[in-house]
Amino acid sequence: MGRIVQKFGGTSVGTVEKIKNAADRVLEEVNQGNEVVVVVSAMGKTTDHLVDMAREISPYPNKREMDMLLTTGEQITISLLSMELNERGHNTVSLTGWQAGIQTEGVFGNARITDIETDKIDKLLSSGNIVVVAGFQGVSGGEITTLGRGGSDTTAVALAAALHADKCDIYTDVTGVYTTDPRYVNSARKLKSVSYDEMLELANLGAGVLHPRAVEFAKNYKMPLEVRSSTEKENGTIIEEEISMEQNLVVRGIAFEDNITRISVFGLPLTGGGISSIFTALADSHINVDIIIQSVTGENETNLSFSVKTEDVKETLEVLEANRDKIRFARIETESDLAKVSIVGSGMVSNPGVAAQMFEVLSSNSISIKMVSTSEIKVSTVVSHSHMLKAVNALHDAFDLSDALAIKNN
Repeated sequence: MGRIVQKFGGTSVGTVEKIKNAADRVLEEVNQGNEVVVVVSAMGKTTDHLVDMAREISPYPNKREMDMLLTTGEQITISLLSMELNERGHNTVSLTGWQAGIQTEGVFGNARITDIETDKIDKLLSSGNIVVVAGFQGVSGGEITTLGRGGSDTTAVALAAALHADKCDIYTDVTGVYTTDPRYVNSARKLKSVSYDEMLELANLGAGVLHPRAVEFAKNYKMPLEVRSSTEKENGTIIEEEISMEQNLVVRGIAFEDNITRISVFGLPLTGGGISSIFTALADSHINVDIIIQSVTGENETNLSFSVKTEDVKETLEVLEANRDKIRFARIETESDLAKVSIVGSGMVSNPGVAAQMFEVLSSNSISIKMVSTSEIKVSTVVSHSHMLKAVNALHDAFDLSDALAIKNN
């Protein structure tokens, strides 16, 4: 007997019929003698609908009340799935995040899991129950919190680690992890496996198939993950520590995301802590900064540019203005309608010239690069939003990711 954690995303439980299909997948594991914990997201576009209603009342709703509102979405799903499994003759108990013992830090809207008390779930499993847990949510000091969009992935992997599960299966509307998003690149192909580090980069860079925090948990606890289709009965993509290089494929994936804004801060003093004050203030406000570029313009002056998600621009500007006396900048400019396009691959470590090839491909396609960031296994560029998909398709072809022989399909 094994212990399995299964996670079903919103599209996989978007209707009652799809919930019945998810129940089929759950019972496949139960019938093999496994203990099963199921983590579910809100049905379909439920969360978006709740957000829209809140914004009809206020353009900037209170974050505590938003968490109270949004957590109702997952509660609908856990109840319906539990009812379906009960109707099929299986003892099933649904639990909210806080009933499941998921403790978080006290940050509304984007909390991190700090601990999971597993006694309740362990007892329920030992008594022969299937346990269905609401993803995306926890509790901090008696207050309901949410983990940010995509947080159900994190719930599933964190529970799998805490419960010492044998594996964690992420069921979604695609059959695995692809070289890039197959909705926008017809020649994208499924990868048989991908390393934790590669998947973490892809997730952080916009690949929506897994939440970055979920991959971090999996890497830290060496939890085997498989991204699988909730409708197609075929093997998915394994995320694990060590993988075999597939036909010497240096770049294994291309990630992209839009709604990027560049913020440029001009006239910063080189001394006095102005630059550190910027990032300290933004961190204190839980604003994530991505690509950072500094250019020294004079003996005692420098300019700084960094990228943020467009949804964070208003708050970012407010934070900078509130700290103007400490930062001592001359002016701020913003540029929106940008996108980030990134190449990822562990083979880049031992293959110099990959970045140069990327820049050459973009240049030959008349795509201007506005910002660049690199690490050992990725190169990210910021380009105009209008050029995003053109860049993705050109790079996908240039690095042979469309080659049927390059990817080992199952």
